[in-house]
Amino acid sequence: MRTHYKVGLALGAIWLVSLVYLTSSFFPAMESSQSRGIKSLELETLARELNSVRQQNEELKKHAQELRDLVLSSTNGANGGIDARFAKEKAEGIIAKMGENAKQPESDLIPNSQYCGSEPSHSYEKVRRKVDNGVTEFWYYLRSQLTQLKKSVGDQKTQIKIDQILEDGGEQQRSIITDIYNLSRVDGYAEWRRKEAKELSDLVQKRLRYLQNPQDCDTAKKLVCNLNKGCGYGCQVHHVAYCMIVAYATERTLVLESKGWRYAREGWERFFLPLSETCLDRKGGNSGRWGAPGTIEHIQVIELPIVDGLHPRPDFLPLAIPEDLSARLMRLHSHPIVWWMGQIMTYIQRPQPALEEDIQKMTGLLGFENPIVGLHVRRTDKVGTEAAFHGIEEYMFHAEEYYQRLERIQEVPTRRIYLATDDASLLKEAKRKFPSYVFVSDNDISKSAGLSSRYSEDSLRGVIIDIHFLSRCDFLVCTFSSQVCRVAYEMMQYLHPNAASNFRSLDDIYYFGGQNAHEQIALYPHKPRGADEIELQPGDVIGVAGNHWDGYSKGTNHRITPRRAGLYPSYKVEDKTDIVRMPAYEAAKDFNL
Repeated sequence: MRTHYKVGLALGAIWLVSLVYLTSSFFPAMESSQSRGIKSLELETLARELNSVRQQNEELKKHAQELRDLVLSSTNGANGGIDARFAKEKAEGIIAKMGENAKQPESDLIPNSQYCGSEPSHSYEKVRRKVDNGVTEFWYYLRSQLTQLKKSVGDQKTQIKIDQILEDGGEQQRSIITDIYNLSRVDGYAEWRRKEAKELSDLVQKRLRYLQNPQDCDTAKKLVCNLNKGCGYGCQVHHVAYCMIVAYATERTLVLESKGWRYAREGWERFFLPLSETCLDRKGGNSGRWGAPGTIEHIQVIELPIVDGLHPRPDFLPLAIPEDLSARLMRLHSHPIVWWMGQIMTYIQRPQPALEEDIQKMTGLLGFENPIVGLHVRRTDKVGTEAAFHGIEEYMFHAEEYYQRLERIQEVPTRRIYLATDDASLLKEAKRKFPSYVFVSDNDISKSAGLSSRYSEDSLRGVIIDIHFLSRCDFLVCTFSSQVCRVAYEMMQYLHPNAASNFRSLDDIYYFGGQNAHEQIALYPHKPRGADEIELQPGDVIGVAGNHWDGYSKGTNHRITPRRAGLYPSYKVEDKTDIVRMPAYEAAKDFNL
């Protein structure tokens, strides 16, 4: 019965909330340590949080009991009978009540949200993923609060108690995440997810091939993109992706001009297949620069500036997804824009046969095997300018957490780490500090990524190989301030039905350089507790600045004036998906290449 799975979700939430009760024995110790310098304000804040969570726990217990009763009644009733259907409908109503009467934005109401037999409804998939994310955000919050509290406590016994709570809480959090993962394997929809992901991917790749191979290149409308943007490879490949998106949305064949590329004089085709097999030149009856809609339709060949210089800015730029794919994509994937970017990245970075052979050879030489965690550690030019320094211990903390979760569902004879870095000394340090792990890395790539040789052909080959292997890792730990890391994360989506949560970023949330506004919708009300927080009401639109990975995000509430940035609980919002009408390319159905 599908209701069994909803019971699992409810009980999972209860188990998570109940871990807070571990702190009950902690409060007497706190009372005795006030004289040792603990601020009463911290105690009052933590007590309020605990009381709130306990209230939620009581509600969840009540709903879970109702769900158990419904499961029993539906099991005793005739299969598919009125009692079973009534029980299912009532259970879905209870699940909705468990959302604290959250207001669902009208823009997020997706057709086909009812039970679909062999296919999950959008509502089911959304709630399942929301519980997973809620568990994660709750643990971020609890771990952060207890860690801060430990630092302010001078009593050693209290510090030991906090460490005990953190250890036990981590065990329970991993247990719940495992249960949610198992739910997705036994709910009967795993095959649908795999099949739907492949069908959507095949559809998009076929459309891109159709767009890029017009029957008559001389008369085709074209978009010209110059590769030589003054930045590194991660930035440049995102530039090509932006050009490909504009071409897709305007129904133009993309012509990539890359000769004299700073990495390889031969151009893009030195390592990747041409973007087209039938149309590679910019010849046309007339040409012009990008302009306002209505002014470029009569121009055959349009030259595209970099994304920062694109005026006017169209609504189809990231973080938008195509309207005709949106219902299917939002049911399948929890971060649709990353899936969409993964499709674009996969098409433009199809390897030449020589590169493909090189990658296969490297796979054997390095001993690259799954399961494996990918670490991308960017140092040199980033540290102190675009990103802060993060020691290898910070990366390995998340790798350790991943393997602890994985070992709950399968045997892991070897804990492997794929280490990609521009710091050639880091591999030796990592092996010394973490001898129980097997580090898979090519130190020659690290050396070629140094500042003195960064724009060489060897360096380009190295970063391409790093991105390839990072994208094929089961879990990725990196800094999203790095474009190389974001490319690997995007390409990871092409290989899985939904790998949106298969990462930990030590700094930024995911973003696309030059993107349109990233916004969220408030689900629950929030009353600020200090000058650094902002108010939320259900339905408010929030301009996102980032996630602090401690239970709080930062952003600006567009409803409130004067506008100012502030903190708010991450679980009280959800991402707003930008859906934009783009060509459906119906003719691509009959296209073969």
